[in-house]
Amino acid sequence: MLDLLAQMIRIRRFEDKCAELYTEQKIRGFLHLYDGEEAIAAGIIPLLQSEDRIVATYREHGHALVRGLPMKTVMAEMYGKMEGCSGGRGGSMHLFSAAANFYGGNAIVGGGLPLAAGLALADKMRGDEQVTVCFFGEGAVAEGEFHESLNLASLWHLPVLFVCENNRYAMGTALERSEAVIDIHRKAESYGLISELVDGMDVVAVEAAARRALETIREVGEPYFLECQTYRFRAHSMFDAQLYRSKEEVEEWRRKGPILRFQSWLLENGIVHAGDIDRIVAETDAEIVEAVAFAENGSWEPLESLARHVVAPVRPASPPRVEPAAETVETTYREAVKMAIEEALDRDSRTFLMGEDVGQYGGCYAVSKGLLQKYGPDRIRDTPLSESGFTGAGIGAAIAGMRPIVEVMTVNFSMLALDQILNTAATFRHMSNGQFGVPIVIRMATGAGRQLAAQHSHSLEGWYAHIPGLRVLTPATIEDARGMLWTALEDPDPVLIFENVMLYNRSGPLAVNAGPVDISSAAVRRQGRDVSLITYGGSLFKTLDAAAELERAGISAEVIDLRSLRPLDEQTILASVSKTRRALIVDEGWRSGSISAEIGMRIAEKCFYELDAPLARVCSEEVPIPYAKHLEEAAIPQVDKIVSAVRTLMGKA
Repeated sequence: MLDLLAQMIRIRRFEDKCAELYTEQKIRGFLHLYDGEEAIAAGIIPLLQSEDRIVATYREHGHALVRGLPMKTVMAEMYGKMEGCSGGRGGSMHLFSAAANFYGGNAIVGGGLPLAAGLALADKMRGDEQVTVCFFGEGAVAEGEFHESLNLASLWHLPVLFVCENNRYAMGTALERSEAVIDIHRKAESYGLISELVDGMDVVAVEAAARRALETIREVGEPYFLECQTYRFRAHSMFDAQLYRSKEEVEEWRRKGPILRFQSWLLENGIVHAGDIDRIVAETDAEIVEAVAFAENGSWEPLESLARHVVAPVRPASPPRVEPAAETVETTYREAVKMAIEEALDRDSRTFLMGEDVGQYGGCYAVSKGLLQKYGPDRIRDTPLSESGFTGAGIGAAIAGMRPIVEVMTVNFSMLALDQILNTAATFRHMSNGQFGVPIVIRMATGAGRQLAAQHSHSLEGWYAHIPGLRVLTPATIEDARGMLWTALEDPDPVLIFENVMLYNRSGPLAVNAGPVDISSAAVRRQGRDVSLITYGGSLFKTLDAAAELERAGISAEVIDLRSLRPLDEQTILASVSKTRRALIVDEGWRSGSISAEIGMRIAEKCFYELDAPLARVCSEEVPIPYAKHLEEAAIPQVDKIVSAVRTLMGKA
């Protein structure tokens, strides 16, 4: 009883101090306080085992403190100091601790739900007995990731305890004004989860419900859902003027707050004495004083380490180059990708393939045909059509130590998973100060040329190359289609592989000893003297054809296959341009804001005085890709456009 009370008082007084420090501008940014909701963290988290995992929200100070993160490191994180639990990189909304299996707060509403499903998926696939607990507010119920994650958890029987901290207001919008059905636990029931409604202001009721839930999950391996009805006494964040509710409403709820309610009951029944409470308050206040002093005396990270933990500081060595054998097999790009997946599954038991129609259907582009029969549904996982949910689950599984290959059917659909790719996969290492990595590979088809019209013909790999924390690969050759996946799966950071749809049927010889390839260097596919043609992916072979035509006209073109858009191999690009003194970039992305603009600017910054002509580029036209064949062909780079652009560059138009 004293422990339950002490946990709640400790949270409340810590946050009161944080509010005070915020007004003094010692804590900055957003500050979301847990004031009024303490019974939920205090009632649930002490029941967990050390191996169990916690995924929290941006209002996670209470969760972190109860889980055992030292108050002084939490306070230092609020200050942004190096001694903070996230090294000062996460702040109030992103408290992390690998040692405590605390996977941080998430500033994206509902963003932690797929992550929790993935952590639990990893445990289930390994046969481990951990439970993952995921805390979120009622506002997340409106997000697609809520429904996608609950469906996955139920479908795959994942050991997750979902805890909805229903404080009645998603920022400033009351639940009644945002949800057609306000009985949140019933939404969980619709996905087949065992679900309970709990008085979240009663710590004893919360603890009893949590015991039932955890025992059930451990015994039967099924997910469980608790809707804890609570109330936040303070604003959504310290910026919030609270114009959406009355002071009388807040005061009415304060009179039935969890600390006042439990403390009064303990005193009235003689279970504790006033002296016990005085001791708890005194000990807590002394701890807070120590935590503030620790934060005040902490260190600011030096500017020199700004880029630390964007990617892993130690990367695996590039695979040794193996001289291709004289003996070859005739194969296709599609079959080469399939070979790579099979090899990965055979080599590492942690690897599995998941995505839309990858199993029974055999993949939208038939890449995974037959793999379900060979490896079974545990390692070839058909997913629902829920890109954010299953991509986030793959990210969670990767953080937990698995090596997932996530297939998103097309780059267009990846927009639905962009939150998880950008806000979780790309940032997790940096926000956690290097405590967690995300070794995931995400594959997707990209590009135009198959008359699939505007919504299935994008080339958005350049967009993803804009994001720090990701590695973006564009295999064009059969050798790279076969070898890049191996190396990508060895990478400690998220790798995106873009497979151009026009390459799947391309056939050619593949050396019988083909294996992993380097993924950090561009390749000179054709030597030349007069102009450098810089391209990648589906445009490579058009560019090579253009170079052959130019050769007949007396123009010697060097062709650079970028292979990786992030990071770019500047050394190879600049060496080629310094030699030829002219550069044309061929990019299937749209001209405005394209990767070609980035490459051109880097050449201008570092190679300007070597140039004998202005930089040039051939990109897709600034239109949605049309359906009609002649219009589609006119919209994207073609051999004649490349040839014409080079002739203009050479003054031979």
